[in-house]
Amino acid sequence: MKSPAKLLLSGGTKRNIVLLAVSGAALVMSICRFRPFPFDMAWVAILLCGIPIITGASIALVTKFDITADLLVSLALVASVYIHEDFAAGEVAFIMQLGALLEDLTVARARAGIEKLVHLTPQTARRLNGSEEEIIPAEQVRVGDTLRVLPGETIPVDGVITSGQTSVNQAVVTGESLPADKGPGDDVSSGTVNQFGAFEMKAAKVGEDSSIQRMIRLVKSADAGKAKIVTLADKWAVWIVVIALSASVITWLATHELIRSVTVLVVFCPCALVLATPTAIMAAIGNVTKHGFLVREGDALERLASVKKITFDKTGTLTRGMPEVAAVKSFLPEYTDGALYALAASAERNSEHPLGKAIVRSYKQTSKKLISEPNQFLMIPGQGVSAVYGDTGILAGNEKLFKARDISIPEIIKTEAEGFIGGGCTVIYVAINNQSAGYIALRDTLRPDSAAMIADITGLGIQPVLLTGDHENAAAAIARELHITEVHAGCLPEDKLSWIASYQQQEQDVCMIGDGINDAPALKKANVGIAMGGTGSDIAVDAADIALVDDNVKELPHLLALSKRMMFTIKCNLIFSMTLNFAAIALAITGVLNPVVGALVHNAGSVLVITNSAFLLKWRIKE
Repeated sequence: MKSPAKLLLSGGTKRNIVLLAVSGAALVMSICRFRPFPFDMAWVAILLCGIPIITGASIALVTKFDITADLLVSLALVASVYIHEDFAAGEVAFIMQLGALLEDLTVARARAGIEKLVHLTPQTARRLNGSEEEIIPAEQVRVGDTLRVLPGETIPVDGVITSGQTSVNQAVVTGESLPADKGPGDDVSSGTVNQFGAFEMKAAKVGEDSSIQRMIRLVKSADAGKAKIVTLADKWAVWIVVIALSASVITWLATHELIRSVTVLVVFCPCALVLATPTAIMAAIGNVTKHGFLVREGDALERLASVKKITFDKTGTLTRGMPEVAAVKSFLPEYTDGALYALAASAERNSEHPLGKAIVRSYKQTSKKLISEPNQFLMIPGQGVSAVYGDTGILAGNEKLFKARDISIPEIIKTEAEGFIGGGCTVIYVAINNQSAGYIALRDTLRPDSAAMIADITGLGIQPVLLTGDHENAAAAIARELHITEVHAGCLPEDKLSWIASYQQQEQDVCMIGDGINDAPALKKANVGIAMGGTGSDIAVDAADIALVDDNVKELPHLLALSKRMMFTIKCNLIFSMTLNFAAIALAITGVLNPVVGALVHNAGSVLVITNSAFLLKWRIKE
């Protein structure tokens, strides 16, 4: 992941910083009446900062009849130059360009998430023609073709397994880190990865109908439907221009003093108004950066302040995404629970399956003992493992393995195991010397701070919702622990998208938090998307507005509370800036202010707005 500095400082931004530095120095020389050249140094600021404003406002007005805040600034600049108030013109241009720079700094560079999704699309496929195998481009696969997929290969199209046993990593579709055991008759999806066994399949959905292509279309459509916030200065531009021009014309008609009329235009320039929002956003971004957040979209914090629901993916977000042993039970009197655990760990010692690795890892952590090397080891894709340690034969796997070996599982073992399955666990059955011996239950574990984080978010008046591709039992178990009342399990990417769209149709702004490729469409569709930057996929991070760099979920309540505090600061800035403008107009009409003093009043107002925003840098939610 790129650093915030690299994300923010593009070539154009660096150039604008240099131009502003030169213009600021020129204005200082102008007010000090230092003239190394035969013209007022304020002209440097007018040319460098003012000309782009006038050009942009003119193009917008002529081509689109789009009235922005820059139009009023342009009128004030031209009028000030006309009456030879060069410093006033330069100062106004400088302040406006400073506001524009701050807005630019809050916008991250274009993202490449869709391109990365495209790169996940399988390029080739192994098509069978009788006994012959040919490697062809994936786009040439047709419905009904028979394909072979080897271990480690990406499945090229959607289809159905016709022969072979395997385990498939379906994280791209479901977001779940554990592979799914597959056999004849089971569906497989394009973009998922075959992990262990070779198999043959019949193609069912190809080309644009495949799962990975549907994912790409979902991300594109969700991105296109997300509206961007229009700056308040531009939203009110028409009224600002009308009021300013009317006040200026009335002043000239009443006093016949052109300088008063121009002063009205100068003091009505929305300098503080333009700075009100970006300065607060920049200060808030500086604050959340210290708490582990990378804000990738400038207006993300504005949108976050209005969120009513926050939807969570489960695996890798609320949980660690790494299963751990929850229970071990032996039903043979000659083997204790610990002895059964040790034998199962020995059998799984050389396993590549995530559940086998979890048993080995958990045994090492709890027993602090070395795991014995089995004399024989065989991995059976889609079923489990078979091993021999000394004179003891060990089987560890699912019911398919026991059925294939004609080993019955007693009802007492099944009943207890089903209780764990109902609580969201995955159960591995263990047999010793071809006799059912017991089971090992594994479950994904919560992040240590998840429960407190959910409680704090609820306390802020935001409703947490669980959207997960995991099974209903596992989702319900996690939801009970976290006191989440709304749960939607078994969600595919389009299902998550649909739920978020339904909330938005009810006029409820939604924040989505996820980490997987399958979360990318939902992250795009949500009003605000937050990705786990540490464990999350690059595609999820690229699809999000905000990345939680170190995956420290306990900081999420601070982010949400700060966004609301930022909006309060922005409103205070806006009220102050408008009050200052109207007070300055009254003073300009009565002749108390001239253009130069009016510009300095604006400068003072802008400084106060920046100072008020700066308090956000160290703001912290109350514990």
